[in-house]
Amino acid sequence: MADSADPREFDPRQGLRFGRIPITNVQPVLEDGKFPAKGIRGADVRVSAVVFREGHDVLGATALLFAPDGSEAQRARMVPGAKGSDAWHGVVTPAYEGNWSFAVEGWTDLYATWAHNAQVKINADVDVDVMLAEGELLLGKAAKEAKATAPEAAKVFKQAARTLGDSSLNTNDRLAAGTDKTVRAAVVHFPLRDLVTRSAAFPLLVERDAAGRGAWYEFFPRSEGATRHPETGEWTSGNFRTASHRLPAVAAMGFDVVYLPPIHPIGVINRKGPNNSLVAGPADPGSPWAIGSADGGHDAIHPDLGSLTDFAAFVQAANDLDLEVALDLALQCAPDHPWATAHPEWFTTRVDGTIAYAENPPKKYQDIYPLNFDNDPAGLGTEILRIVRLWVERGVRIFRVDNPHTKPVWFWEWLIGTINAETPDVVFLAEAFTRPAMMAALGRAGFQQSYSYFTWRNTKEELEEYLVHVSRESAGYFRPNFFVNTPDILTEYLQYGGPAAFKIRAILAAMSSPLWGMYAGYELYEHVARPGSEENIDNEKYQYKDRDFAAAEAAGKSLSPFVTLLNTIRRAHPALLDLQNLSLHESSDPATLVFSKHKVIAATATVPERKDTIIVVVNVDPHSMREGEVNLDLDALELDGLSPDGTFIVDELITGATWNWGKKNYFRLDAHMEPAHILHIRR
Repeated sequence: MADSADPREFDPRQGLRFGRIPITNVQPVLEDGKFPAKGIRGADVRVSAVVFREGHDVLGATALLFAPDGSEAQRARMVPGAKGSDAWHGVVTPAYEGNWSFAVEGWTDLYATWAHNAQVKINADVDVDVMLAEGELLLGKAAKEAKATAPEAAKVFKQAARTLGDSSLNTNDRLAAGTDKTVRAAVVHFPLRDLVTRSAAFPLLVERDAAGRGAWYEFFPRSEGATRHPETGEWTSGNFRTASHRLPAVAAMGFDVVYLPPIHPIGVINRKGPNNSLVAGPADPGSPWAIGSADGGHDAIHPDLGSLTDFAAFVQAANDLDLEVALDLALQCAPDHPWATAHPEWFTTRVDGTIAYAENPPKKYQDIYPLNFDNDPAGLGTEILRIVRLWVERGVRIFRVDNPHTKPVWFWEWLIGTINAETPDVVFLAEAFTRPAMMAALGRAGFQQSYSYFTWRNTKEELEEYLVHVSRESAGYFRPNFFVNTPDILTEYLQYGGPAAFKIRAILAAMSSPLWGMYAGYELYEHVARPGSEENIDNEKYQYKDRDFAAAEAAGKSLSPFVTLLNTIRRAHPALLDLQNLSLHESSDPATLVFSKHKVIAATATVPERKDTIIVVVNVDPHSMREGEVNLDLDALELDGLSPDGTFIVDELITGATWNWGKKNYFRLDAHMEPAHILHIRR
């Protein structure tokens, strides 16, 4: 018979999944930490967990943030969630890029447990002397422990312990000394913890600003500076040199990224004509997404746009204006792309021997061959990696990836992981309007941001549900870029809502998400769709478009000044550039959405801690005037203190007005005048 274990060495908790204080459902954690959650330098990360224990002792919880070198960078006291849920949440803020991690600690709050029990029992005249003696012992011990690291708190604890033990005083005075606001403040600074239990540490990938913040503007270089011959009607294409003249206006509107559709040679075989017609005339330029011709493939530039030198000059001109250039990465080919001849195994061959063209029923793309990643994954992957590396060498640090959901997820995990290991500042945007599971997988695979369902969320109820989802439920793996339109997407809301609809959607996108974007022509209220579709008529994908932005603005028929104001507000208010800090508020009107964004900006050596809070009240009905009452959640605003009449000062950032607001406030918003209030709380 084997010898019995020495009972002095026996710990029944070894190897168990629960610690002394159970901690479950830690977030943001992706598949038990198999993938890192996403963060941005200086952006708040909302950490939550379920923390509980047996009995009635009061608990506390702390979120811990660990720097890439493993050192503890921050610990943030968590606050309880809904009563009875055992949920706790807090905020940590990584300071720079890298592979960070976080954990949650749960612990018995010795002071809160004693204070609660003491007040209940002493008020009931039960165990009075015992409770006072326990408080004296607890705070006396705390005074000794805090002396080295928190001397001010130690002084408070020592004085309170002395008073608690002074039998010459009456009971109420002794209890008051141990529970007054000075002691409670000291305990916040130096919590009295027991049975501290820590969860596992989970990964947090912190990336640069452009991965999760920015305003994007899309335009076609071939249209910028394009001219039409007045007699023949034939076009001369714009190029990188003429397109660079548009950059100062884009920068002046406050955009951070200028996104270019594919700039490569365009196929001739099956080229599409105007409005996606099947027959193209000899002068029709074709769709830039039908990549490749005798002039080259994904590594080449369309001859009409210029040379590599011209492209480099365009990138430099953008950079000089603090604009980054995002390039379209469309992994597909025109029938006359060099790959179609050299590597037919990279495509899908049908039973009749032809290569299958792309389809997205009811849409058909006869001018595009999709790639097949299963026939020769190594060969195709190596070539695409070469292409991406090449454009990175040419100065591109942002790629907008076309239809990534039509390629295997493993491929993106490999490609993005390889590129980011070499060049961590490269950002990939997923142009994926598809099933939720696939969009979530693309985020896990490495895409820094993605197009989103925002485009089709129009009513108050739809927007509330979606804003909660992206700011809380999916924020760990999905950064939404709220594009208001694209060459392919002109929603019915914009088709029939008039200029008010364009203004409302810009407000919603720019104020609710740290990432937003618009396609050229939005500022001109372009709203006519091709019959039976959601696309613009005379779509720029298939033809040149001549716009006179300056004339429209001079005539007061441009949204450009308002877009400039929105981007100016964004740059002035850090709260608008975080994703996870959004709170909804109540409105009595079914078409008026109310939300706030709140951020605490940490103190520096020269600037004290400050709070930045924006409240947005927006009428989402573009056809009417709405009025009603806003009922604010004051806790979400973290007001330091209200005036004696219960109000605080807000500055209206659209009109420049200043008002006194409180918990309940009347509003009246005319969609045809100013459909929204954007309010900054004056601290």
